[in-house]
Amino acid sequence: MERQKMDIDHLRSWIGRTETLDDLVTPTPIAALAATLDRDDPQPRKGDALPPLWHWLYFLPLHRRSELGQDGHARRGGFLPPVPLPRRMWAGGRLRFHHPLRVGEDISRTSQIVDVSHKQGRSGELVFVLVRHEISNDQGVALTEEHDIVYRDNPKPEDPVAEPPAAPAEAAWSRVITPDDVLLFRYSALTFNGHRIHYDRRYVTEVEGYPGLIVHGPLIATLLVDLLRRNLPQADLAEFSFRAVSPVFDVAPFSVCGQPEADGKTVRLWAKNAGGGLAMQATARLR
Repeated sequence: MERQKMDIDHLRSWIGRTETLDDLVTPTPIAALAATLDRDDPQPRKGDALPPLWHWLYFLPLHRRSELGQDGHARRGGFLPPVPLPRRMWAGGRLRFHHPLRVGEDISRTSQIVDVSHKQGRSGELVFVLVRHEISNDQGVALTEEHDIVYRDNPKPEDPVAEPPAAPAEAAWSRVITPDDVLLFRYSALTFNGHRIHYDRRYVTEVEGYPGLIVHGPLIATLLVDLLRRNLPQADLAEFSFRAVSPVFDVAPFSVCGQPEADGKTVRLWAKNAGGGLAMQATARLR
């Protein structure tokens, strides 16, 4: 089937579009993610602070089954622009934590399409969508997040395979993660993520051309912050930024690593694949 021609002016007409969703910070998803990350946390109680990045357990994409596309995502259009490219990836983000969200609170999220841009990459067209979220509770805006989404074409056999840059060699902290099917399934279930690249091996290898199931970018980012929390349990995170550099597959373990800076307020974090290639880089700033 012939793909729809790219009309970037039409896609850019989505800039400024907003949506607002409401939710309740319930304890069960928190306990379930703690178990998924192999944490020995106490049961969450009303008033407990939600750990950083765990807001991704809420405001879930509750699309009906008939509204899903072949890849398991919602069909294009609606709040996000209808980009006519088959691959959609969470490329990175920047977050500022103003005050905690807490168990038992009513919360709301207002999202806005900030920008839509088009580039020609080495392997074809790329479309970048920037979404800004503001999550609020009774005290006002608790969290500001900028979310980078990239759309691209499926690879062709003749496309060059880019090797990721080498990850830093020295780390103060590191932890090896085995991304088995159960870990990926649990995280997909907790975030109600139907994207087939994370659980459907036949689809991801035969249709999208990857060597194995893909580890969720938000899961890797969550594991980086989890590494920080394991090594600095009292740390108060003020800002966190991350960028996906290369995909991580379930065919081999990967590592999450961290290195505090001399200023005592900055922590460099990164994920590396089994061959030492950089998969994600991130920076955490503490209060």
